[in-house]
This record gives sequence, structure tokens and C-alpha cells, in this order.
Amino acid sequence: MRGEGACLICGKPLVYFGKVRKMECVMCHRRLESYSSCEDGHYICDECHARQGIQVIMDGCRKSESKNPIAIMQELMEDPYIYMHGPEHHVMVGAVLLTAYKNCGGYQGEGSHEAFVKDLEEMRARGSEYPGGACGIWGCCGAAVSTGIFISIITKATPLTGKSWRLSNRMTSQALGAIADLGGPRCCKRDSFTAVIKAVEFTKENMGIELELPEKIECDFSRENQQCLKQHCPYYREGTGEIEKTPVPN
Repeated sequence: MRGEGACLICGKPLVYFGKVRKMECVMCHRRLESYSSCEDGHYICDECHARQGIQVIMDGCRKSESKNPIAIMQELMEDPYIYMHGPEHHVMVGAVLLTAYKNCGGYQGEGSHEAFVKDLEEMRARGSEYPGGACGIWGCCGAAVSTGIFISIITKATPLTGKSWRLSNRMTSQALGAIADLGGPRCCKRDSFTAVIKAVEFTKENMGIELELPEKIECDFSRENQQCLKQHCPYYREGTGEIEKTPVPN
């Protein structure tokens, strides 16, 4: 069963603060800066929130043979540790793109599988640094940033490179623009689908590698999202809009 994106401790909705606060994570007990807690004051840091979900992503991507990043992502999203919303999506978007890119011939020659595994771990490291809630607090959705990380990794971009630097930033900007055009409030599923679609288009145009996409993307998570746009979301499936409370794994 999947969680509906509220507090992992008590299930109550999250609230966001206008200013950063020092909070103690109820799991690891570190005191960190945060912009949110649940209505009862429970705070879970990004690392604790995403740890098991990110491991699910790494395991699933290493063994997947699919050329379709949306299909890979939808399968991962069914796991109970991939919550409705959360920073694990900042790793997942780039990870499924790397996986489909590899399965479509993006890695060539001797040692190609080892290179892919190293890049997947690099995606984990970079994506894990991007904080939850940045879509609203910073004005830059982590799903879009994850597509830029994907391009940066496969083109070996650094702050000092030329073409690869341009491509990485352009990728993020195109994904972010498409996400922004759909409007808020945030939905990690909607934003991830949108970012991956733009990245598939960008990879074909700029890398000459064509990743597969489904004919139609339908979201099965509307019941778990209290802020679902429903008919205003391009991935909304009729009959899935009523919120269903589901237990969250310990």
C-alpha cells in the first residue's frame, strides 16, 4: 500500500512556513533547518524520508531492461517506499532516464554496464542533495533539476565545460517550463511525468538516442493526492479522484 503524501508518523497534512525553522527529525533526531512539518509538529528530514525509496529506485533501475522511462518510473512508483510526494523523486527522474538511455544503446563498448552503474550512483549522490519542497521555496522543481543532472552526467558537464554546460541548463529550463505551465500546487507524480517527457524529446534531438514513451500516460495516484488537479491534469484518469486513506509502512 502507498502513503498519501502526508505525515509518515501520524498521517496528518503538512504545513509550510514562510521562514526557515530549526526542527528535530523524529527519526534520526538531528536538528536541521526546515520549511515544513505536519500539523502536529512532526518533522522528518529528507534523508530519512527518502532513504528506503532511493534504494528501491537503485535496485529497480539496475535490473530493468525497459527502454521506456515512464514505464520504469510507474513500476517504481507502486512500491510502498515511493511516497506520493518526496525528495526521492529528485533521484528517480534522472535514474529512469539513465536506465532507458542505457537500454536504448546510450552506453557503448567494453565496460558500458560498469559505466552505467557508476553513473546511476552519481545520480543518487547528486539528486539526494536537492531538498524537498524546493519547487515552492526556491522556485525550481527537483524533477526538472533531475533531468539536468541526467544530461550533465551523460555529457560529463562541469561548471567549466562549454556545450555540455549549455545542454544541461537548457534541459532543466525546458522541463521546468513545462512543469510551470501546468500550474500548482505541486504534484511529484505530475511533475515527474512531465519532466521525463521533455527529457525524452531533448535526448532524441540532441543525443540522437530515441527513448520510448507510452501512447498515453495515466496516473493512478489521484486518490492519494489531496491537491490533485483532477481534470486539469493531463495524466488524470477518470474515476480516481476520491482520496483514499492508506497505511504507510514503518
